[in-house]
Amino acid sequence: MVEPGDSGRIAEPSLAAPSLAAPSPYDDVLDVAERHARAWVSGIRERPIPPRLGTDEVKERLGRDLPESGEPATEVLDLLAEASEPGLMAMGSPRFYGWVIGGTQPVALAADWIVSAWDQNTGLRVVTPAVVAVEELAGEWLVDLLGLPAGSEVGFVTGATMAQFTCMAAGRDEVLRRAGWDAETQGLAGGPKVRFIAGEERHGTNDLAARYLGLGSPIVVPSDEQGRIRVDELERTLAEGTGPAIVLLQAGNIHSGAYDDFTAAIRVAHAAGAWVHVDGAFGLWAAASPKLQHLVAGMDDADSWSSDAHKTLSVPYDCGLAIVRDPKAMHRAMSMHASYLQATDVGADPHEKAPELSRRARGVPTWAVLRTMGRTGVAALVEQLSDAASGIAEGVGRLPGVEVLNEVVFTQVCIALEDDAATEALSERLWDEGEVLAMTSRWHDRAVVRFSVSNWQTDAAQVRRTVDAVERALAAVRAGG
Repeated sequence: MVEPGDSGRIAEPSLAAPSLAAPSPYDDVLDVAERHARAWVSGIRERPIPPRLGTDEVKERLGRDLPESGEPATEVLDLLAEASEPGLMAMGSPRFYGWVIGGTQPVALAADWIVSAWDQNTGLRVVTPAVVAVEELAGEWLVDLLGLPAGSEVGFVTGATMAQFTCMAAGRDEVLRRAGWDAETQGLAGGPKVRFIAGEERHGTNDLAARYLGLGSPIVVPSDEQGRIRVDELERTLAEGTGPAIVLLQAGNIHSGAYDDFTAAIRVAHAAGAWVHVDGAFGLWAAASPKLQHLVAGMDDADSWSSDAHKTLSVPYDCGLAIVRDPKAMHRAMSMHASYLQATDVGADPHEKAPELSRRARGVPTWAVLRTMGRTGVAALVEQLSDAASGIAEGVGRLPGVEVLNEVVFTQVCIALEDDAATEALSERLWDEGEVLAMTSRWHDRAVVRFSVSNWQTDAAQVRRTVDAVERALAAVRAGG
């Protein structure tokens, strides 16, 4: 047993590892699982993308009633895979653009299998030192790769919502502390109101995180035509109020991909004493590319940043990243204590960086991808995705009646036809054909078809197939009136 305060070193086991040839109750079921997993990933590039059955139909195929007696595990796995397959979305397809979902790189999938087999509850540094070591390395590499301040703390969470929550919790408690109020012991009632200030084109997960944190609805600052927060309006909004504040900025607008003016906006926010959080769910990764770093100039002066490894880096769901400049602020907001927990006095425990005590080692696949790709490989991937978005915009923009609405600076492309009905019909036609999936949204009070380029396999060949599919769908829409 590792005792509290131990450095984390443990003695080498004296017992020999069990023979790998020994029969195991896991052998047969893992063989079945591997067979189905291989069939799925081997067909992901060419299968139709949309699901063919709905939830209730899949429930019928699975059987709605709980059996009185158990069934053989291998048969249960066969039923699970075969009944579910028609209801699965091929999100890993290189022509899936419906949302910012990246597909899984092979090494990340393999590492995730190992994580499941290890089954380590990754909350305490001295209890699960191996996976914590891997995650800490991944976090240190990410901070370096993204050009963030050395020593910033990284928490591995479920996704953007919890990343926003974690960073904004640290910010909320810190700005209240500066105002003389201890939220940890006094709660929020009776304390100074924290102003949550955000641009009008923020992502909805930020509002959700703010609601979880008791901050209420944001004070909305106007954005420009590409969705960037207007710094002059931000300065005016800050000057009109008093008291502690959190300012939200954005690295990658969900429709345009645009980036806020970090240098100017952060200077204005810090002059007013505000905590600055940058939502970079997919756009933060531009910092990893020498060609695209200009998009995030000045971003490193913020106080916290959020992103997703299951987006651009293409690790399995789920893996969000909460990054905070001041580790103490993060630990104060997230930590808990109990006498039975073997706390560390070297570094911080994983549960002091995220809103979970019990969780899987989701940072391990991130480490595996970073180690496999290296600095240059990650940069090349980011540039590949950006180039693919530009290629799609150029290709579909030449089609008759198609208007590209945004300045394509990173990985988002929004197009529209002459009216909303035609635009929506184009998306529906793509869905029906199944080779390309791009979902409708509304931007600037228009229906748009949005292409979010996130898959590590989306290369020039996939771009050509995408443009061809849009051309076919457009012809069908025109033929149908």
